[in-house]
Amino acid sequence: QVQLVESGGGLVQAGGSLRLSCAASRRTFTPYTMAWFRQAPGKERELVAAISRTGDNTRYADSVKGRFTISRDNAKNTVDLQMNTLKPEDTAVYYCAAGPLLSTILGAYPYWGQGTQVTVSS
Repeated sequence: QVQLVESGGGLVQAGGSLRLSCAASRRTFTPYTMAWFRQAPGKERELVAAISRTGDNTRYADSVKGRFTISRDNAKNTVDLQMNTLKPEDTAVYYCAAGPLLSTILGAYPYWGQGTQVTVSS
């Protein structure tokens, strides 16, 4: 079992930056692929970015490529999402997730955090 706790959400103006962080409770963090998903009101939850166990392989949604960067620190059991040049359409609840495989599919991640709100004003 892996417990995930997100932090770093908030309100920011368009063009600004935020850094989200996710801390995992499990002592053994490295077996898991980590990912960030987001869900805007009235929309389905979608993948934002994912990172492999060792951090050498990543996946990004087309809408965030070049603006967001996912990274992980296996020594600290954390995964971060640096979000730059934020747009109003980035407004959503952002969720941290953990799973056994690097995947863009929501169902591939059995462990989820509670989410953190990101609001981008125009």
